[in-house]
Amino acid sequence: MSVPKTPDPGLLLISILCADWDACWPELLEELEERFGTADHVSEPFAFDETNYYDRELGTPITRRLVAFEDLRPLDELADIKLFTNSLEARRARSGNRLFNLDPGFLTVERLVLATGKNFSHRIYLKDGIWADLTLVWQKKQWTVFPWTFPDYAGEDMKSRLTKLRLSYKTKLNNPHTQNRHATRG
Repeated sequence: MSVPKTPDPGLLLISILCADWDACWPELLEELEERFGTADHVSEPFAFDETNYYDRELGTPITRRLVAFEDLRPLDELADIKLFTNSLEARRARSGNRLFNLDPGFLTVERLVLATGKNFSHRIYLKDGIWADLTLVWQKKQWTVFPWTFPDYAGEDMKSRLTKLRLSYKTKLNNPHTQNRHATRG
């Protein structure tokens, strides 16, 4: 019989897509930090050119930032985090179009799971219309992609960035001085 055990908390990672950073930054970061605590990794904008799916709504050229937060969070918060980011996108929309796209997820030692409002065969329902997307798995010292992995997450640049964040996450998990922050809720 398996015995239920609470898993280690995850590293909250939010991917932000935007074509007009001047219209939302740094205010967007401040709003995210107000809700999730201090960001300890904020990338500079980098290319997002694997798809034109968001071009009509967000404009062009779209670039991406990755934001990771200092405090580790319980994995069962993923749906609530996605609902918050959806509401933030809606609040800051202009003329019915989002100004930015926020994709939250949890990075752990084993995997990257993103939250989505869209069902698909490999996604697991969480609650309130939110699904968990198993995007990447860490195996044999590298990220493994799946047939459904979004092309922008399957690329070497993204996997390299995620590997660095994974190392930072592992350091946090193993640091006794951060243990008191591991299960932050809020």
